[in-house]
Amino acid sequence: MRTLTILIILIAATTVVFPQEMRMPMPKTAGPQSDAQKAFEKLKTLAGSWQGSVMGMSVQTTIRVTSRGNAILHEVTSSGMPDNPITMIYVDGDRLLLTHYCDSGNRPRMEGKLSPDGNSVEFNLVDITGSTQRGFMNRIVFTFVDANHHNGESTWTLPGNKPMSVQAVFQRTK
Repeated sequence: MRTLTILIILIAATTVVFPQEMRMPMPKTAGPQSDAQKAFEKLKTLAGSWQGSVMGMSVQTTIRVTSRGNAILHEVTSSGMPDNPITMIYVDGDRLLLTHYCDSGNRPRMEGKLSPDGNSVEFNLVDITGSTQRGFMNRIVFTFVDANHHNGESTWTLPGNKPMSVQAVFQRTK
């Protein structure tokens, strides 16, 4: 009986001692998904390894869901590229955001929207940090063809404000 009394006192004391923000959060009830969350969930289906072609150059892309499902890491590698640019995609409130860590030394941040038919997610430039002297990406579109194929289209602003559009076609390898 004495042990039970001590246990009850200890449990009661922890509810007084620990502030509300340190207690375990109550599970949230599932509500309707925001448009940003719907687009994010669609992009998660691209997780895996991909072989593609960009401007005639063979590239490998790895897409990985990370951070307990809260972020998507997109990494491109190729024997013809000196570095591997990465892109992080995440939901912030009711916005779907993308930050591209470019080998040009800048970091464009873009906001994405799911197309009405649900077959593509288009990201457009919000802001950019770092130098834009060597150019920067200002738009990217992921188009879902089927479970094993997707396309990419990106738009860049090159030095002298010259626009450049790049098309890519990808096939899942894993």
